[in-house]
Amino acid sequence: MDLSPLNRTTLAHVSKKQELKDSKVADSKTLNEVERENLFQKIDESKSYIGWALQILSPNTISTSMLQRTKYNLNAISHDTAIDLVQYALDSGVQLKEVFVDTVGPADKYEDKLSKRFPGIDVTVRPKADSLFPIVSAASICAKVARDRVVKGWSFSEDMGDVEADYGSGYPSDPKTKAWMLKYLDPVFGYPQFVRFSWSTAQTLMDSKGVTVHWDDDDEDGEKGAQRQNNKSMLAYFSASAGGKDQKSTHQTHRFFTERRLKNLDAL
Repeated sequence: MDLSPLNRTTLAHVSKKQELKDSKVADSKTLNEVERENLFQKIDESKSYIGWALQILSPNTISTSMLQRTKYNLNAISHDTAIDLVQYALDSGVQLKEVFVDTVGPADKYEDKLSKRFPGIDVTVRPKADSLFPIVSAASICAKVARDRVVKGWSFSEDMGDVEADYGSGYPSDPKTKAWMLKYLDPVFGYPQFVRFSWSTAQTLMDSKGVTVHWDDDDEDGEKGAQRQNNKSMLAYFSASAGGKDQKSTHQTHRFFTERRLKNLDAL
């Protein structure tokens, strides 16, 4: 499902760098869940010199951005969200002196972009910054803990009945995640908004397990073109779904139609 990365920012007083380092914060990927939760608790309790903020990007937001006609890729989304978070800190009255960022794309170009956007602030952008700078490590912990909590407590906007909540971590390396995605793949509509459609794992499953449909265009006669390729045209598929003459006795009308009380035109 790959719930989108949560852009994050952690702010600490410049005189407290050693205290932050002594707290043993580390790249969230190197910590187990208990260690992350404990460190997050310490960060959250250290309000006298450290603060944090997150901007949540839903899977649906990222998919819509990346798959729309005018592409808005993941790098640009990440850059813009990081800029928004820095601006949020400034607007909140924080006197920023230094900014440390884990790079997305070429580090030198990203650093130059942020430096021009925020003149007067010392900006450092590095690959693997979450393992190099304690302040970025702290930010990665806040983001990972928040992400895991969002995944565990996800409330589906779609009416899917009793959905199994044991979908694992949401990463493609997790067997539970793979099993959940196979089970809840709709052959036409794909996945609920919980899953990022632009994620390659989701696209591969939809390509291999989804219904093959011929989309009519100006170069092909829809029905005949579909028949030549031994699959259904979009018109034929939805005619069957809505109760048309091509419908088989075992075919169940999809909830998309029943929820909207849609019927085939011939039945009206």
